[in-house]
Amino acid sequence: MEERLAKLEGIVGQMDKRLASIENRLNHIETRLENMEKELREEITGVERRLKEEITKNFRWTIGIMLSILIPMWITIILAILK
Repeated sequence: MEERLAKLEGIVGQMDKRLASIENRLNHIETRLENMEKELREEITGVERRLKEEITKNFRWTIGIMLSILIPMWITIILAILK
């Protein structure tokens, strides 16, 4: 009886070690995933910021080009009407 109980205790001890090892590995994986998520969010934020800057720059250029064409055209039309 004691022999069987000792064998069961050994098995339980071994299972406990294996489960602790699995738990440690899962914690390590979880930490790595959290770090990867943080890095990805930072990268997405950087890309979003650069995209907004590029859109703003292109919008300003577009407005500038449109005004540089429209203002002389309006002046020409007004002068043509006034003559």
